[in-house]
Amino acid sequence: MKKKIGVYICHCGGNISDYVDVEKVRKAVEKEEGVFLAKTTMFACADSNQKEMVEDIKENQLDGVVVASCSPKLHLLTFRAAVERAGMNKYNYVHANIREQVSWAHSDNKAGATEKAVKVVKAAIAKVRYAHSLEPVKVEAVNAVAVIGAGVAGMRAAIEFAEAGTDVYLIEREHFVGGRVSQWDNLCTTEETGKELVTRLYDEVMKLDKVTLFTGAEVIENSGSVGNFTLKVKITPRYIKKHCNKGQLQKAIEVCPVVVPDEFNFNITNRKAIYHNYPSEYPHLPVIDIKNCTRCGACEAVCESIDFSQKAETLTLRVGSILLATGFDPYEPKKGEFGYGEIDNVVTFPQFKRIVHICDKELIYKDKKIKNVAYIYCVGSRQVDGENKYCSRYCCTSVIHTANTVKKKYNEVYNYHFTRGIRTYGKQELIYEESCKNGDIYLQSFEYDPPKVEKKGDKTIVTIEDVLTGKKELSVEADLVVLVTGMVPRKDNSIGNLLKIPRGRDKFFNEIHMKLRPVETVIDGVTIAGASQGPKNIMESMNSALSAASKSFSLISSGELDLEPTIATVDTTLCEWCGKCAEACPFDAFEKVEIDGKTVAKVNPAVCKGCGMCLPVCPSNALNLVGLSDEEVESMIDVLLTHD
Repeated sequence: MKKKIGVYICHCGGNISDYVDVEKVRKAVEKEEGVFLAKTTMFACADSNQKEMVEDIKENQLDGVVVASCSPKLHLLTFRAAVERAGMNKYNYVHANIREQVSWAHSDNKAGATEKAVKVVKAAIAKVRYAHSLEPVKVEAVNAVAVIGAGVAGMRAAIEFAEAGTDVYLIEREHFVGGRVSQWDNLCTTEETGKELVTRLYDEVMKLDKVTLFTGAEVIENSGSVGNFTLKVKITPRYIKKHCNKGQLQKAIEVCPVVVPDEFNFNITNRKAIYHNYPSEYPHLPVIDIKNCTRCGACEAVCESIDFSQKAETLTLRVGSILLATGFDPYEPKKGEFGYGEIDNVVTFPQFKRIVHICDKELIYKDKKIKNVAYIYCVGSRQVDGENKYCSRYCCTSVIHTANTVKKKYNEVYNYHFTRGIRTYGKQELIYEESCKNGDIYLQSFEYDPPKVEKKGDKTIVTIEDVLTGKKELSVEADLVVLVTGMVPRKDNSIGNLLKIPRGRDKFFNEIHMKLRPVETVIDGVTIAGASQGPKNIMESMNSALSAASKSFSLISSGELDLEPTIATVDTTLCEWCGKCAEACPFDAFEKVEIDGKTVAKVNPAVCKGCGMCLPVCPSNALNLVGLSDEEVESMIDVLLTHD
């Protein structure tokens, strides 16, 4: 039991001390059993306080430390590192959260908040009395990474891994790389086309021997844990031989009788069952859409490279870490939302970009020349009534950039922007300035009073009560209405479910902490990047890809991992294997083993997260949690139930 405990109570500026009497808390705990010193501090996380803490531990030979401050999500590691610098085992440190759980939660009751803070700090002291020095669990790490998603973020991460000397399996579900970016023409601020950017990244990837690219590939099974994941990957065939005659392939495409909507162009055009999205697409090999192919044999008759005998393969890959860069889907408006699906000249923004790409000298849609374009912003973003409360952030800049492109390409077109406030930030303000100089008209409404799209005869009218002119009702006769849609998570989240990656309120993949651990997930060894974790532009996606690659590399590069020792353990003398622990564990950390002829539970230390969900379901009390023993927990409960 600890006999020289140091206690530090933080003001957190005024975040805690405005609602909790921290001096009263200090006085209430300074005489607790084992407490050697108790101090208050303005900012416990400040360098000056950490230095003082280190000196206190060394000079007074403290054997336990408690800091009562903000959430351990923010500064548990900070204070563990501080006590380690003083030569103390970091597991003799206990963190008490008196900000989120006390001062912020009870800001209307200072006396009650102070009373609760006293109990929370006393409970932490009770726990640290029974704390033990622990050593990390060491596991072997495979120096290989699976990057799932070969869009720009995935390819950028793969390049970073390979240049650092790590083997990379780049796994793309589609048969072509590049993701959404390959669908765009001129990109904001650089004016490079999406295809050019994809080409540069693809060429770089292909130069690196460390990268193995799989297209038409999907992870169907996952086992193992950080440092040693085993993935089963299903490879769907292209039904076309690798070495083929390009002229014959082109003839095969021409003679194919099947015509289906082209998803690459957001269904505004059609394609054949044998196809590539554009001639320079990577890899340079078409694919047969076997779901829609009728096997009529027309392509086989003109092309020797068609091979319907190809079968799906399943590969097994061993990797130390997984990086998810699976991108996003554009929001699909509901039928009737601003006339979508009911009025024939209402399209989404992604569709409009493809229309602009396809039209050369004149902007034409459904055989009609377009003169007036009405852009309606925030469709699928900042919804008052709907699931997508968030701002997708990239849309304002992207649509204004596209409007500028339209003005350059078709000088006679007029742009009318129906906004809820423009959010072009930083250098992107220049794009907005250019649009204004082009003569684009900006109208604005409140979020609860959006513009209306109506069909009157053969005319489409967009009406708004314009805030900028004192809520005058203004109308525009639009030849084309463009719904500026935001980003939503991928509809197919099978990989997220397979890896058990939690999702946030917005349904995108959730990081542990957006500032302190922005690319890590609660599944050790799995990082996230790009728009899979929320709306991002290309630059932000690249930054997160580099960050995720750096984090994953730091995990596996040494060949060995130090994991938290706070895990469940099994007393095999008590365990009778009923399987309830395995059913309760959300991380599949338990397995059934035979020891001396007895069937018992075994914990995989690399998988166990120390969450404790298994303990209460064990009927024979055979489970214990290292670092959170019955002794520690019961002592905390005793303190919390005590009435002074």
